[in-house]
Amino acid sequence: MDAKVTWKSGLNFVGKANSGFEIPLDASVDHGGTGLGSSPMELILVGLGGCTAMDVISILQKKRQEVTAFEVVLHGDRATDHPKVFTEITMEYIVTGHGVDLESVQRAVELSEGKYCSVNGMLKQSVKIQTKCTVREG
Repeated sequence: MDAKVTWKSGLNFVGKANSGFEIPLDASVDHGGTGLGSSPMELILVGLGGCTAMDVISILQKKRQEVTAFEVVLHGDRATDHPKVFTEITMEYIVTGHGVDLESVQRAVELSEGKYCSVNGMLKQSVKIQTKCTVREG
């Protein structure tokens, strides 16, 4: 896997990896940027959420769970001193569907966290990651 980050101006960059999609990167206005893109730390949370979401929805589909909506809501707490790393990340898996089994969701999350999600596998070595599963009918 390869990636490239190209400077545009100020603190505004464009990232591009093997997939060819461009990702705008920037700092917030209060940190000297223009706010025209995601920050690198935001992308880490999005990457974690995307990695585990793909695992979990795939597993739930194989378990024939009737999912009508699905999201992973993440929150990262950061250290106050530089390099301001994540100190704790919480993830809530919110699954909406018809007769979705909570135990099936919890097992899918467990498999993602422990076996399949490479982003989780990397981050959990240095960050405490907590999860919660919510199932809604509909």
